[in-house]
Amino acid sequence: MVSTGNAVWSSRFAFVMASVGFAVGLGNIWRFPYVTGENGGSAFVVIYLLCAVAIGIPCLTAELLVGRRGGGSPPSSMAMVARESGRSEGWKVVGGLGVVTAYTIAITYAVVVGWVLWYLARALLSGFADFDATTAEATFSGLLADNQAMVLCTVIGNFLVGSIIYAGVTSGIERAVTIMMPLMFSLLIGLSIYNYFAGGFFETLEWLFTPDFSKVTGATVLAAVGQAFFSIGVGMGGMMTYGAYLPRDFSIARGAGTIVLADTLVALLAGFVVFPAVFHFGLDMASGPGLIFQTLPIAFAQMPGGTVFALLFFVMLSVAGVTSMVGLLESVTSWAKEKFSISRQQSTILVVGSVTCLSVISILSYNVWEDYRLLGMNFNELTEAFYDKLFLPMAGFLVALFTGWFMHREHSADELSDDAQWYALWRALTRFVVVPAVAVILITGLF
Repeated sequence: MVSTGNAVWSSRFAFVMASVGFAVGLGNIWRFPYVTGENGGSAFVVIYLLCAVAIGIPCLTAELLVGRRGGGSPPSSMAMVARESGRSEGWKVVGGLGVVTAYTIAITYAVVVGWVLWYLARALLSGFADFDATTAEATFSGLLADNQAMVLCTVIGNFLVGSIIYAGVTSGIERAVTIMMPLMFSLLIGLSIYNYFAGGFFETLEWLFTPDFSKVTGATVLAAVGQAFFSIGVGMGGMMTYGAYLPRDFSIARGAGTIVLADTLVALLAGFVVFPAVFHFGLDMASGPGLIFQTLPIAFAQMPGGTVFALLFFVMLSVAGVTSMVGLLESVTSWAKEKFSISRQQSTILVVGSVTCLSVISILSYNVWEDYRLLGMNFNELTEAFYDKLFLPMAGFLVALFTGWFMHREHSADELSDDAQWYALWRALTRFVVVPAVAVILITGLF
């Protein structure tokens, strides 16, 4: 079955860059190294790599093969593949869940990308000279209280994302990622080399790669499974949509392996960009998102060449944020184009415009609407709980369940015919490892 989509990736490189750009988000920059250190260093890395291979690659493969075989938006691809396998077209709900998940994430994620752009402008215009803990906290708090600045930066970020999607797969997404992703990789490597000489590099090396098996518990394994599943970008419809643009002669199995490997390398490299400064200046390791916006600017103020380092760092973060948003909203744009029978340009304006409007609710929930709560959570906390605990694992679980147990074996084998020796292993992992593992994530998150 050949993809019925009009757009097709022009090269393997473009597809891999787009997929890695989607998978590598702002969370990779600080969360993976931090979780690694808290869960036994290299002991956690080993468990994570096993989970990435046994769970991440099969999940990603499943989404890509459904996308290519269906050739449309996630709901229509799921419906087409289900119908072909003699199953109910009601499976399209699974694709729809991915689209809803991507849209929900984008509403709050767009605001965080706006923060990154604000700090990039700050690094470019005035830098972080004389920043101390009080100044850093006051600056970030001031940004969260400044609705005009947050709206402006969110609009700018969404305009960049919308411009890329509006231009199409080849002229927009491909052209952007083939420039932006090598730039991000170069900046990661360059900033890591800088930290080798600036201090804190060897402490980071020891922290990330000295195994402490005493910290390995059932919770560690669960954290590794969750990190492997979520960091690769499955369950959001984006990979299924990108799969719809794959030509027939592309090896899905090798592509999935390359994406997971690149995503893991980026996460590890990010550790050598972020944490040497944290170690060298004795900063708070566990400050979460505040690590980027409050803790690191203090380090920029103290390190030699900190102005240049800060500028390059926020350029790198901006690239990670924009390419992730492109992947999130491409799946929604593809669905809207099909659903309403409109052009890509019209669907882009509709999707990006509505996300921008709803992002205002997210912005206001950081200040004037912070105390408006449902189930004890404000808007941002509630949306994060929905996609983190329910939508993402549910979508991943159902895609794995469908491809492993309900999709006709001949059809899935046909999509992986370039790697026939991998097919039997993929099918076994999907059925007997991925389905129960993601079910555990879902149940644990809910209860």
